[in-house]
Amino acid sequence: MKNSRWVILLLLLSACGSETDIKPPKVEIVKPTVLEPIVLQKTPLFDAEQAYQFIQKQVDFGPRVPNTKTHKQCAKYLAKTLADFGLDTIVQRTIVTAFNGKPLSIQNIIGQYNSEAINRILLCAHWDSRPFADRDTKKQAMPIEAANDGGSGAGVLLEIARTISQSDLPPNIGFDIIFFDAEDYGQPNSIMTAPKQNTWCLGAQYWAKNKHRMGYSAKYGVLLDMVGATDAVFPKDGVSMAYAAQYVNQMWRVAKEMGYSNYFVDRRMQGQITDDHLYVNAIAGIPCLDVIHYDIDRSDFGSFHHTHKDNMDIIDKKTLTAVGETVLQMIYQEN
Repeated sequence: MKNSRWVILLLLLSACGSETDIKPPKVEIVKPTVLEPIVLQKTPLFDAEQAYQFIQKQVDFGPRVPNTKTHKQCAKYLAKTLADFGLDTIVQRTIVTAFNGKPLSIQNIIGQYNSEAINRILLCAHWDSRPFADRDTKKQAMPIEAANDGGSGAGVLLEIARTISQSDLPPNIGFDIIFFDAEDYGQPNSIMTAPKQNTWCLGAQYWAKNKHRMGYSAKYGVLLDMVGATDAVFPKDGVSMAYAAQYVNQMWRVAKEMGYSNYFVDRRMQGQITDDHLYVNAIAGIPCLDVIHYDIDRSDFGSFHHTHKDNMDIIDKKTLTAVGETVLQMIYQEN
């Protein structure tokens, strides 16, 4: 997650990108409709302990900052793990330019389940680490471990891949897992220069313009960002509601039916967040929602956000369970 990533209509909040030249469409006001009740489907068991270990493994490599040895090591691990779970795996490599002009060697890691299926869902998360702790008071120039902001989303998706691949209850659809790179290399607010456009989510921007398969599309997408902290809350963000309101509302209703409304809170963020889903929506043309931790009352992503406190101490298996089981249920709702 980022240090300057929110544009709140007339106000700026610190988050993923300070500004973006991509704006969501206007939301039309429609009359409420009578909704069919949610009928929960049988799914494989999501194991929060396994998800926790997948996060731990990423953190054990060290910060996953592009152009570093630890980044390359973790990329190999993620690709191999997806392949070991039987997903057709693609590693999309390219060079992008950071806000400071530095070339970054990045890797989007993609796993395809049931790759021939036409009906598909996109599941995504970023896996890189913030290269500096710009919200900390100490060691600001050093990269963070990024257990939550980077590791948690990838950990949950690896567990979903594992449990489905080893289950005798396969879904009737296909899905694609994409681990986006260089999401968190955006321009800090502290730099005394004019804000640059679109310096965050570099891997997602590249993929949206260069999809891994010719003509690739999906019914909708789910982005997981910072989904492992204790007492996490996931409100409905503006971009998600502008592009993918139908799926946001469905997922939050599913979560409520499963008893997880304390995590998936039925509250609307006032504005736009620049996260990987913005580019999946606006460039790739796939409606994509964001499950992201944000405390509306405090206007904050958490005291650990972009600090060295973002380590395994803040990861909570109860939160991982809530997110993982909800995403699994969304997949099996398509059966």
